[in-house]
Amino acid sequence: MGLFLLSVISYALYKIIKKTKAKKRKQRFFKRNGGLLLKQQQATDVALVEKTILFTSNELGKATDNFNENRILGRGGQGTVYKGMLADGRIVAIKKSKMVDESQLEEFINEVVILSQVNHRNVVKLLGCCLETEVPLLVSEFISNGTLYDLIQDETGEFSFSLSMRLHIATEVAGALSYLHSATSIPIYHRDVKTTNILLDEQYRAKVSDFGTSRFVSIDQTHLTTLVKGTFGYLDPEYFQSSQFTEKSDVYSFGVVLLELLTREKPISFTRFGENRNLATYFMLAMEEGRVMSIFDAMVVKEGSTNELLAMANMAMRCLNFNGKNRPTMKEVATELERIRVSHVPSTHQTNFGHATQHDDV
Repeated sequence: MGLFLLSVISYALYKIIKKTKAKKRKQRFFKRNGGLLLKQQQATDVALVEKTILFTSNELGKATDNFNENRILGRGGQGTVYKGMLADGRIVAIKKSKMVDESQLEEFINEVVILSQVNHRNVVKLLGCCLETEVPLLVSEFISNGTLYDLIQDETGEFSFSLSMRLHIATEVAGALSYLHSATSIPIYHRDVKTTNILLDEQYRAKVSDFGTSRFVSIDQTHLTTLVKGTFGYLDPEYFQSSQFTEKSDVYSFGVVLLELLTREKPISFTRFGENRNLATYFMLAMEEGRVMSIFDAMVVKEGSTNELLAMANMAMRCLNFNGKNRPTMKEVATELERIRVSHVPSTHQTNFGHATQHDDV
């Protein structure tokens, strides 16, 4: 009996010590992963407390089968995204950050704070985060149809990517960016607009995602950075030279996205040579030489009218203007694209375009 009682007491003590160690470990991770930063943000904005759900490590471990390799949806510069199912049956995407330094940690908490403030049908919805694991985790709604980049570059021919659908997606993305720039309490600059950061749901509605490098910016101010961040091919040349990011830098990046939709070309292509490797430069040269229709995707040329396609080309040119002040706002872009989308009547015949009228319209 004495040995039995000793065994029971020893096991109970072992469990208590193990539980205490695990709790302290989680607390240590919580602090290291930016828990104090998040609490500071919540202290300045009480609404964040209600908007930010903190998941436990056990919940997310069960949801992803302990982050099994077969649950991986994709890998990126900031971490790996897993597909998971919560206890209530909701399908979610769980972003597992890489081992981060202090600056990357600030970006992660920044993403949590920004997405907590955003409620728009074309922006990925944040469900919560977990900071008690070795690396921080971000939990958001699961978007089922992959990225816009994958759809544009799909060469199987199984999906008919009509001009109507492209216009619809472009209008939705422009509307989401317009909302971020002007409809939120404090303007938000995305800073990494690209087709791999635009997801598509089961009905092919666009969802802007990945706000890791985004910033809140005071009205009428620009964001001066010591380190230029962005993706080559989408990067605003004015921002690259001045390190001053404005809402018009997002407009430039959107202009490249619009070109991808029109041409189905990659933003940087090694099948083109010299300066033409950059899609924006390739497009602008084609516009100057009056042969822009020759670089458009065949489906676009087949379904669009001369006026529609030239209107979209001119909009792209305005977005890609080297002088940011001469670019339109995202609200103006969204309004113009909506006008083109509403007036678009799908055509079933090939349209013959002349070069002379292109110069006149431009």
